[in-house]
Formats: sequence, structure tokens, C-alpha cells
Amino acid sequence: MANNRGVPLLELDPNGLYCAAGDFYIDPWGSVGRAVVTHAHSDHATPGSQAYLTARDGEAVLRARVGPEVPIQATAYGEELTMGGVRISLHPAGHVLGSAQVRIERGGEVWVVSGDYKLASDPTCAPFEPLRCHVFVTESTFGLPIFRWPDASQVISAIHAWWRANQQLRRASVLFAHPLGKAQRLLACVDPSVGPIYTHGAVERMNHLYREQGIVLAPTTHAAAGSRWDGALIVAPPSCHGTAWERRFGEFSTAFASGWMRIRGTRRRRSLDRGFVISDHADWPGLLRAVEETRADCVWVTHGYRAPLVRWLAEHGQKALAVEAHFEGERDEPVEEAGE
Repeated sequence: MANNRGVPLLELDPNGLYCAAGDFYIDPWGSVGRAVVTHAHSDHATPGSQAYLTARDGEAVLRARVGPEVPIQATAYGEELTMGGVRISLHPAGHVLGSAQVRIERGGEVWVVSGDYKLASDPTCAPFEPLRCHVFVTESTFGLPIFRWPDASQVISAIHAWWRANQQLRRASVLFAHPLGKAQRLLACVDPSVGPIYTHGAVERMNHLYREQGIVLAPTTHAAAGSRWDGALIVAPPSCHGTAWERRFGEFSTAFASGWMRIRGTRRRRSLDRGFVISDHADWPGLLRAVEETRADCVWVTHGYRAPLVRWLAEHGQKALAVEAHFEGERDEPVEEAGE
């Protein structure tokens, strides 16, 4: 859909989604003048731009990514700003702390860029807010019907059972999870009375930022300060699997908390003992529900399994098209402290 002058509010150029009317990019792939950032994961928040706009809840985690001196404007959810001839506001996406959908409006035409989102409840971030719009730009990381998430409480119960079973065998329980968002969601839900909880430095740094925002997490200790591991739960980035850092724990069992554990054989290919299906992205029913609630005239589908979602929407009377994404889903955060 185009505005009343025939020019779309957003276009795709070599740096990503660009709004010419407001002269800004949304989650640009490279260094630009002004970047509106949906959240601080590395495939959405690229360092090097001259200025950033983000949701106030996510300012600290974005600052940790782009550096201490870069200008960051932080706005409350729902607060309306004007950039050029465009009105812009940020609204909760339910993905991680500070994650936002970007709503832009000009001449009565409304576009919404979802960023990454989930509809499931999460005690560590504001819940997803459905927004009416003419064009909805949705992620599709898990855009296949096979991706349907169990209730998070069932997953947490399974993690507790695995942890306790390892304690009986005097093993450590090494649980891999994305250090921004997923790890904190798990730590907000696990029962610390089961045993001590240690974290890799990348996780602990994010824990500190979450706690500064008033998010309640289970008590944790940086793994570098520990010495006895049997019976402990250790939360670390997936990139630590198979490294010397992991081997310090002696006898241990490994598990990965991810939506990708829904695919049969993923755990075995990754040489993991267990897989727990929990994701900070919408599953297939969540994607369809989010699209339906926008009542959009047109849907742009980006990230992940774009073609299947576009095909399903088209078969059900929805105008939809696949849009290229520079990144395809989350990447592990770099492990900066190799000696931990």
C-alpha cells in the first residue's frame, strides 16, 4: 500500500527498511544516520549508526551493545513523536525486555513493523500489544505449522525434573539459552530452592541490567566465582557448548532451551542430552493470530520461514509478500570472556 502521493511509507534498500518521509531506518543492517531499533539482539541492533531511538525499557541493553557515547533517544511505550512528516510510536512486542513494535503514520495511513514478538506471557517484559494498521511487517522465524509451543509452566517443570535427576547422579546441569531474553525468562521462572544457580558472564551482565529495571530473577552467581558444580544449574550461551569453558564442570548433563528443539533430531545433531521447547518468538498459531488482529490490508513477511506464511495468507485471502532480511533469526551473543 502506498500513501496518498503513491510512495510507500517504507522501502527496502541496501541498509534495510527505510522511511524516506521521516529519514530513518528500522533495525538497519549497516551504519546509518538515524536508526529506530525494535530491540537489542544482534540481528536487529547494529552498532555504528549516528543516533538511535528505542523503547525506554530497552535503553540499557541497547547501550550495552552500541557503546556508551552514542546518542540514544528513549521513549515510553505509546508516546508519539514526529520525524519529518511521519508520526512514530513504539509499542510492546513481548519478545525481550524493551522490545517494541514500530508504528508509523502519515496522512491516515498506518504501518506497523513488528520486530521479533511473542504472544505468550513473560514476567520479564511488557506483553505484546495488537495494533490495527494498513500494512503489517511481521517476522516469521518459526513460520511453519510444526512450530507450536507447549505451556511455559510445563517446560519449567520439565527443567526442574531434569535438574533434580542430575543432582541424584551428582552432575551439574548446563542449560544453554540466549543470554539476552531467554536466559532471564528462565531465571524468572525456575525455583531457586532446587539448588544453586550459576551463570556465564554474558548471561550475568544481562541479569544485572534486568534487575536494574526491577525484573525479579532467581539469585545467581557468576560461574567464575564457583568451585563446586554437582547439583548446580549453570545457564550459558549456546556458543559455549563443546568449549573448554563447559568442560570445567566435570560430570555434567547438557540441555538447550529453544523453539528449534521442536524439530525432531535437532538435539541429537547438537550432541545435547535434553532439549526444552520454549521460545521468545511467536509460534505458528501466534503468527496467524497477530496478523489477524492487525486487520491489515497487506502483510510483509520477513525473517525465517517467509514463503510458507505468505502462501498460507494468500490462500486465505490475505495480500502478502516475502521481504528479504539480512539476518535470519537470532545469533548467539559473542563470548568475550573466553577464560571464564
